[in-house]
Amino acid sequence: MKRFKDKVVVVTGGAKGIGKRIVERFKEEEAIVQIIDKIEGDWYVGDLADKFILEDFTSTVIDKYGKIDILVNDALPLMKGIDDCSWEEFLYAQKVGVAAPFYLSKLFKAYFPQGSSIINISSSRDRMSQPQTESYTAAKGGISALTHALAISLAPKVRVNSISPGWIDTIGYESSKEDKIQQPVGRIGNSDDVASLVLFLCSDEAGFITGENIVIDGGMTHQMIYHGDNGWKLEKN
Repeated sequence: MKRFKDKVVVVTGGAKGIGKRIVERFKEEEAIVQIIDKIEGDWYVGDLADKFILEDFTSTVIDKYGKIDILVNDALPLMKGIDDCSWEEFLYAQKVGVAAPFYLSKLFKAYFPQGSSIINISSSRDRMSQPQTESYTAAKGGISALTHALAISLAPKVRVNSISPGWIDTIGYESSKEDKIQQPVGRIGNSDDVASLVLFLCSDEAGFITGENIVIDGGMTHQMIYHGDNGWKLEKN
């Protein structure tokens, strides 16, 4: 059964990686998918940090289809750290990662039919960090919080949820034994893991779920790590 046949789906950052697989999975179910991405291709090419681009893209979708059933905010914010991230770069990351999802939700608000969904792609970095990742981490924390705010404001017409992926391979990475040990499920994730959750959350089966941020990381953020415990060893230069 094609759950999303003739549904109008917008995916930001849908030209590669997780976003591309989300696009493919919706198309497999005969959805009408519209992509916006900076990468050149046969979709709407534009920078999500530009509000006029967002306005024009929204008009393009609505002029053509008159509605939107699903919005997936997947576009990747800039990742730079406190040592080398400028003021302008930090703001750019927040525009792409938080302001664009907010503004697209606002622009499309009147065109969502009852039972629509917004999915925001956050990250497990909304709760844990590596050094020098401030611009990206702040954006991902922001989109997680924006999710529950939008869920209340857009209820009951639109359900809004976010997904926080952990380590997801999008390039065919050859994982090592050590890589797998870090994941309680015994492997790193892939784009289909995330895409499957996106489609579930947009389906009628998830009709009682809104305002949630669901972590999909193979249990990695729940695994406590101590030096010398369970084979773990901390080595510092």
